[in-house]
Amino acid sequence: MHENCNPSDCPVSARVDALEKEFNRYRGNSSDTHRQMFERIGALEQSGATLKAKLDGMDEKLDAITEKVNTLAEKPAKRWESVVGYALSALVGAFLLWLASGLPGLK
Repeated sequence: MHENCNPSDCPVSARVDALEKEFNRYRGNSSDTHRQMFERIGALEQSGATLKAKLDGMDEKLDAITEKVNTLAEKPAKRWESVVGYALSALVGAFLLWLASGLPGLK
């Protein structure tokens, strides 16, 4: 402080007080801004957790659907294999019956 400055009537004192008030106002505003940012971050974290839970559920459902599709895709192949097996068995049986009956048609 200047040696000629009276503490009760100092021209710099008013400026210091004004700066102090402005600084306190900025500090209050920044506290509010930080609080709002943290609230938004918290809300984003919660929505992210909810989204992750939904995606995990969808993964489980997709796995189940994939398993069912694979099972359904295998059924026609199994049926075809059964039909071919039955046809071959019938042909072998007919051939054995033909042999057992003395080879008719060749004599």
